[in-house]
Amino acid sequence: MSSIAVSPLDPAADRSHPRALSNLLFIVAAMVFAMVVIGGITRLTESGLSITQWNVVTGAIPPLSHADWAHEFDLYKQTPQYIEVAGPAGMTLSGFKFIFFWEWTHRLLGRTIGLVFFIGVAWFAVKREIPRGFTWRLVALFILGGLQGAVGWFMVVSGLEGSRTEVSPYRLSAHLLFALFLMSALIWTVLDLRRLPERPARLKGWSLFALAILFIQLLLGAWVAGFRAGYVSNTWPLMGDHFVPEGIDWSHGVLFAMTHDLFLLHFMHRWWAWVVVAVLVVFARKVRKVEGARAASIAIHSAFGTQIILGILTVLSGIAIWLAVLHQATGTLLLATTVWGAHELGRRRA
Repeated sequence: MSSIAVSPLDPAADRSHPRALSNLLFIVAAMVFAMVVIGGITRLTESGLSITQWNVVTGAIPPLSHADWAHEFDLYKQTPQYIEVAGPAGMTLSGFKFIFFWEWTHRLLGRTIGLVFFIGVAWFAVKREIPRGFTWRLVALFILGGLQGAVGWFMVVSGLEGSRTEVSPYRLSAHLLFALFLMSALIWTVLDLRRLPERPARLKGWSLFALAILFIQLLLGAWVAGFRAGYVSNTWPLMGDHFVPEGIDWSHGVLFAMTHDLFLLHFMHRWWAWVVVAVLVVFARKVRKVEGARAASIAIHSAFGTQIILGILTVLSGIAIWLAVLHQATGTLLLATTVWGAHELGRRRA
């Protein structure tokens, strides 16, 4: 018996692909990307500790009267950051409103992401349009989103208790990396859905290696941001007049220096980038050999090339906020393109 070929343009073929669900998840992934960018602005503008309470429902409503603003400002005045930094610098209510806006926007976007995901996926569940094998994955993604909010508050608390005037760099890195993992998982699920009826892709050797190398760079970047290590040098390629910067404190051991010393963190982040480039060049070439994956390969090259340029310009600018935000945004896009390439390498035919 001869088989009947189905054209890719045949409407019957289109109905076999849950395009609408994948579009919803892609929108959610884009929202997570926006949240990472706004999170970078929040960090760079010292806005993260402006809201001292975590009210999941009522916190979505900003202060609506002068009395409400005064109350929020009074709460902020009790934080070590205000007492030791913002207060002596002469922060006014107007200045407080500015930093409050960014933190409130960051949190509101997080709430919106949760609602869009929950309502959207629930709609597809009611219509019984979630493909077999994806239900528990969607549940896991929703739980991850909720945990991300909890990790965010865990980070904020570190700057409200004790004598710290800013959040813990390690908790900040956990918050950022958790968000990046969530975005990556969303993108992977989108690609799996769009490749049905192929079986879900798998992470293979080179993909795991490339993502691991990139993870190290993202972790270093988060620590550089959390410790403000970017400010220790505004020259490139040398740090001051030296390749290896002066001032590294080795007195507590190598491991301590690698996780605490501002000069060494900056140095490692600066030069590990070239390890990332070398690995991604080879990785992208492997991706390019996959049928139909040329666009992913080009996207990877474009992302890491742009990221290197932005990283250098950010250093030379003395960490200009707009460049630093672009640098973080492009780093997030680089991860997205690498995940895309990894998915292409891990595709399995039905």
